[in-house]
Amino acid sequence: MIFDLHVHTNYSDGLFSPTEVVNLAIIKGIDGIAITDHDTVLGIEAAINYSKRINKIIVIPGIELGCIHNDEEVHLLGYFFDYKSKDIMDVTEQLRINRVIRGIKMVERINDLGMELTLEEVQKLTRKDYIGRPHIAQALVNRGYVNSIEEAFDRLLNRGMPAYIERETLSIVEAIDLIHDLDGIAILAHPGLLRSQETLFYCIEKGIDGLEVIHSKHTKNNIDFLLQICDNSDLIATGGSDCHGRIIDGDYLLGKYYVNINHIPMMRRRI
Repeated sequence: MIFDLHVHTNYSDGLFSPTEVVNLAIIKGIDGIAITDHDTVLGIEAAINYSKRINKIIVIPGIELGCIHNDEEVHLLGYFFDYKSKDIMDVTEQLRINRVIRGIKMVERINDLGMELTLEEVQKLTRKDYIGRPHIAQALVNRGYVNSIEEAFDRLLNRGMPAYIERETLSIVEAIDLIHDLDGIAILAHPGLLRSQETLFYCIEKGIDGLEVIHSKHTKNNIDFLLQICDNSDLIATGGSDCHGRIIDGDYLLGKYYVNINHIPMMRRRI
């Protein structure tokens, strides 16, 4: 059973609705996906309900939680947890508020740098209850201040750049504990992109269940190294595209990076 375990919707910084994501996955011919929006679970139910109604694909409940460790952004993926619990609702609501506050401050910082940009312009590109850096980046492209979303991040929005504002997040330990307390599986997202291997081993020490080995930005060397770590540390190896609905190299990422769930008993049992 082929699953893409890292997919975003427009409930965070993806372009497609949950229904559209499910339809794209069907077109791609895979057996299932995980909805893993940033710091929110609000898109999960629509995707699951639709998938059950059409009975053509399986949707796993997931989330991507952003953390900060040693001045580096670290993302943790959670799967199969109780996404309707009060605990996850309370935590993600506070994270949403933190993200909106950060987004407002970044727009203000951009104006301080001499570029005119309104909050309304950014909100037109997203749901009004969510503001992510990709939405700010797209607004800057629309204004003609940069030529691409990548340029916006490189020049202005990445950590250490002039318009970057830190936001309040969970710690790695808090994120792992939250996922486990809700009977979920905790995975370190795209570890091949981390600056420091210390962070990877810190997550293992703190009880992570596995590593996202297959990812659209991982090299073969990344994959070989991470597979070895999984073998040595008795961790599960997962994978996904990290699709946000953009066309890259002529196609959508969804379905191009995946794992066979039959090879991951911890997940296969949950399905």
